[in-house]
Amino acid sequence: MNLDPIPSHVAIIMDGNGRWAKKRNLPRVAGHKSGIDVVKKIINHTLDRNIKYLTLFAFSTENWLRPKEEVEELMNLLDFYIDKELYKALEKNIKFLYSGRIGDIPKNIRKKIYKAIELSKNNNKMILNFALSYGGQEEIVDAIKKILSDHRENKIDIEDINKKTIYQYMYNPEVPDIDLLIRTSGEKRISNFMLWRLAYTELFFTNTLWPDFTCEEFDNAIEDYLNRKRRYGLIDEQIFKKTTNDKY
Repeated sequence: MNLDPIPSHVAIIMDGNGRWAKKRNLPRVAGHKSGIDVVKKIINHTLDRNIKYLTLFAFSTENWLRPKEEVEELMNLLDFYIDKELYKALEKNIKFLYSGRIGDIPKNIRKKIYKAIELSKNNNKMILNFALSYGGQEEIVDAIKKILSDHRENKIDIEDINKKTIYQYMYNPEVPDIDLLIRTSGEKRISNFMLWRLAYTELFFTNTLWPDFTCEEFDNAIEDYLNRKRRYGLIDEQIFKKTTNDKY
């Protein structure tokens, strides 16, 4: 049994929209539209489960290489989603964050993302982090560049750099490591997602395509997580001792 409580931070690689559409002889955009409906359901369900952080991998740096028409449709859907859902989310006390290279996002959508972040900055019921134009390797590269820039300005000494220091240069350093990663569609890989924050993450893979993913399957992933034993490199006796000391 997992000695941790319900996960604080759940992340989802929302995969399978295109295959869902292909199975139904529909254009790929139909899968993306159906996927948006599932996003809304899972956000509300995560809120109901009192999970503090939810990160959704919506668009990778590699996805820009997809056909131009599909990328434009995805950006249009993002534009529509922000317009339609922003104020509903604000009423639910959800805080928006963004992870990725926001300069890659079209200017009109970028402005709406900044607006969502600003309007929700004092909300605290749940933190919703969208990974858009995101790559895990790219995030580490960007962090290194910021460290080197601060070093040149004598703001940081190279000898003082450790894991905690590096974390502060990652996107949204206030967001903790991921406890549970869910990936849909049957693929069993990380796909350059949150490489730093996945160091000790529990992984849950399902064959379900994202547009078919349900709140019940989300709960199954949580239940599976709660029945695992997270050792963080320790042995059982050390975990027991650490947990006992934490209680008293």
